[in-house]
Amino acid sequence: MPHITPFPHADASGERKQLMDAVKGQFGAVINMFGTVAHSPAALKSMLGSFQALGGGRIDAALGEKIAVAIANRNDCEYCLSAHTVLGTQAGETPAAMEAARAGKAADPRTQAALDFALAVVEQRGHVGASAVERLRAAGFDDEEIVEIVAHVALNLFTNYVNVVFGVEVDFPRVKPRQAA
Repeated sequence: MPHITPFPHADASGERKQLMDAVKGQFGAVINMFGTVAHSPAALKSMLGSFQALGGGRIDAALGEKIAVAIANRNDCEYCLSAHTVLGTQAGETPAAMEAARAGKAADPRTQAALDFALAVVEQRGHVGASAVERLRAAGFDDEEIVEIVAHVALNLFTNYVNVVFGVEVDFPRVKPRQAA
């Protein structure tokens, strides 16, 4: 049972209503995570702005979804793991590629480097050192892309924490987190 229930879309007004309408336009409904965050229009605006900005960035949707799945699995966030598995397949990834990403694995070395870095940032709370950044550069990422990977990590930590802290009810086909091998 959620610790905070989603804000009722029908009760929204002003900026909150505009933001919730934008979510409904994108997803067809105000999914539970956004409804929960809608209790704070400032937080919802921040979350939506981050998704929109990163959606127009240099890191493509498929890699962004793989990063999200890896982080969600590591943080035991069933909501984000479920949502981003669906979004990853919608971005053109195979179910097998999304399953691999869930374990922090990828077939191609560039994607593997990004997943390794993102998970290291999470596990080491940002204290990854210059060598981690250099490994990304060696894999073909430039500084703009490296900064975006960190932004993806930060956004996913925000969404993972919202869903875990508040026990947000999953409204996607469920994918259960599991320990990385």
